[in-house]
Amino acid sequence: MNNSPQSSATAPGLQQKKRIASVLELFLKVVPVAFFEHLSLPLKPRHHNGVFTLPVVIWLMIFQRLDDKGSLWVAVQEVVRGLPASLIPRPSQRLRKRTVSSHTGGYNQARQRLPLQVVEQVNSTTFQQLMESRPPGPNGDMFILDGSTLLMPHTQPLLEAYPPSRNQHGVSHWPIMRVLVGHDVHCGLATRPRWGPVHGPKAVSEQGLAEELMDELPAGAGVMGDRNFGVFSVAWAAQQRNRPVLLRLTPARAKRAFGPVLCSRTDQGVHWKPSRWDRDGHPDWSPDVRVTGRLIVRKVYPSDGSGPIKLYLFTTLDLPVDEILQLYGLRWNVETDLRTLKKTIRLEMLDCRTPEMVAKELILAITAYNLVRAVINASAQRTRMDPRQYSFSRVQDVLNAWLPYLASIPSETEREAEFERMMRSVAQCKLYKRKRTKSYPRAVWGTNRTFPRRKASSSQEPDTHNPS
Repeated sequence: MNNSPQSSATAPGLQQKKRIASVLELFLKVVPVAFFEHLSLPLKPRHHNGVFTLPVVIWLMIFQRLDDKGSLWVAVQEVVRGLPASLIPRPSQRLRKRTVSSHTGGYNQARQRLPLQVVEQVNSTTFQQLMESRPPGPNGDMFILDGSTLLMPHTQPLLEAYPPSRNQHGVSHWPIMRVLVGHDVHCGLATRPRWGPVHGPKAVSEQGLAEELMDELPAGAGVMGDRNFGVFSVAWAAQQRNRPVLLRLTPARAKRAFGPVLCSRTDQGVHWKPSRWDRDGHPDWSPDVRVTGRLIVRKVYPSDGSGPIKLYLFTTLDLPVDEILQLYGLRWNVETDLRTLKKTIRLEMLDCRTPEMVAKELILAITAYNLVRAVINASAQRTRMDPRQYSFSRVQDVLNAWLPYLASIPSETEREAEFERMMRSVAQCKLYKRKRTKSYPRAVWGTNRTFPRRKASSSQEPDTHNPS
């Protein structure tokens, strides 16, 4: 339909003729204020109609992830200082008179009342628009899948939703979440993540989350995974969705599925059939289920000077072997992407106290990450550089320094000139060329423990007086 929210966001979307003056301007181009007004009609959200409207609350939550401190107080100060008129086309009386209070209570309540459906729609629309604006990859769209774990505060709702780990010494203190992300292999844009508990009766696996995440990928996009995803269920799920795959298998799984004789120059067509253990987990599969593809076995030598590695790759891509090996060599990018999400975007330890707030913070953190990636891609098109050659944290520092300044410039001509200065700074945010270092075995630094370990009592109740 032409009048859908998707169409309204596409019209002012990311066109190459329009320039990105800041992350806020990029955010408003992808999801304009009219998008929120149309989206909120069927949902009827109970949000404050004066200061903290839907676009303001979502932008402040994104701003918190981009800011180094990222507290509620810092976010409210953005409103006290004054937000651009494009974000608040109909300002309230307090905004016009600049008498907004610095207290965080109103903003915190608006965050909690924010509908999760709105957050999910904003993330999906942002991802789709940014994917359409970025330059296509040389071998089509390919997304790297990888998972990690996140910690959360010790509150009763989170303990019930995400049980902590336990061992012979007892139960851990922190609720723990398993999260799976998919990143574009070339430009680094991330899909909406999938997550679930690591322990308990509702525990989820990374392979199961991968099947759900495939539904979020663009049409025709492929998936790439390491040995954890080199299982039949992932390959079968991708085939059912008409998605090419490039998966690394363990030597034992490859020999069990395709035969014991696999030399280092193998490149042959195979029919991958599920094992007895695969069928036990999927009793609905038909007896003749199988995945047709290629098995490639090659011995490669890492660039760090370590010993050779024998790769067992299963793929449905119709590419030369050298290109497939080069493509799989880019899989390491997801490790740095996860590090950026956990360290730079500060997702390693979430500070929300309810499962719904955890979901909203996680989704909008990915949105903030994608907006910075979009600025990197815009600069890469100007400089003819690979987007992966940029330092994410340095680009984020440039944007944090320029964002308040650009938002305060009333003149379009002056803003255009300052934009050029900012983009010159972004173009200088290149990763350093590291010198090759010798490989060394993994080791742990010794630590002196002065105090004994604290043992939590089962009678202690979590503090739930200030849920958020």
